[in-house]
Amino acid sequence: MLAVHFDRPGGPEVLHLKEVATPRPAEGEVLLKVAASALNRADLLQRQGHYALPPGASSILGLEASGHVAELGPGCQGHWKIGDPAMALLPGGGQAQYVTVPEDLLMPIPKGLTMLQAAAIPEAWLTAFQLLHLCGHVQAGDSVLIHAGSSGVGTAAIQLARKAGAIPLVTAGSKHKLQMTERLGAAAGFNYKEEDFAEATLKFTKGAGVNLILDCIGGSYWEKNVNCLALDGCWVLYGLMGGADISGPLLSKLLFKRGSLITTLLRPRDKKYKQMLVEAFTEQILPHFSKEGPQRLLPVLDRVYPVAEIQAAHEYLEANKNTGKIVLELPQ
Repeated sequence: MLAVHFDRPGGPEVLHLKEVATPRPAEGEVLLKVAASALNRADLLQRQGHYALPPGASSILGLEASGHVAELGPGCQGHWKIGDPAMALLPGGGQAQYVTVPEDLLMPIPKGLTMLQAAAIPEAWLTAFQLLHLCGHVQAGDSVLIHAGSSGVGTAAIQLARKAGAIPLVTAGSKHKLQMTERLGAAAGFNYKEEDFAEATLKFTKGAGVNLILDCIGGSYWEKNVNCLALDGCWVLYGLMGGADISGPLLSKLLFKRGSLITTLLRPRDKKYKQMLVEAFTEQILPHFSKEGPQRLLPVLDRVYPVAEIQAAHEYLEANKNTGKIVLELPQ
């Protein structure tokens, strides 16, 4: 099968397609014939040599994919049959023509969605669902500040926050990106390049601050995050795009707010946790991708690249040009 490959860490130029052996499904796994796979920041970090693989994960890039069940491994419980369309949460391996998946990490593709749209759901939407509900315990009426609001996780979090009855606020780096987030349901958006988002957030909330912050930036945002966090608020950190170093009285400021700082990652989680997350998402959220009306959930796609143009896809994501997900289409 064809798979995205790189022989050494580096820039997008190290990526190429390579013929590799098709994996075989182990006990309780299915083989998925991949139609599409979406890019994530972890793909960039892994390519650069900055992301250690979880134990047992494929070295092939790709944390989410859509396609059709091609083979059932021994011990499968009968949830899936050959030919079924499905989308999958993966620890790696999605950017190839075939990938093996534990059967409990597959999800049905919602009615009305294409394979390209479905590929943009698993990693981004399960991350957003985890951040809001399992980590942040979002409640109706809560104000939620979502950094990188136009990203794949950000666009999912806006819609899921709205569905929970919360008030999503976002940061982004351009007028175009902010306009897109407002169309998705953001109550307000702040251009971090042009204004102090903490001051703008406090103004919007009439000085109260936000109940929940979803933060993929980290170090460079710590002080502004604490400044605009409400009393007893929760700050959920899931990325370090702005660095890992902190200089200043973080703990005293957080203590004064009685704030909580929770850190989380999805990719290294164990199979049991991911199964629980997939089951909850499938039951509570997945049906809303198929319901017509203003509350319908939709993955946001920015661009679709043939997998042969993997270098260009990485360059586009690395330049932070995307609003929503970048999807790779695999040859059938």
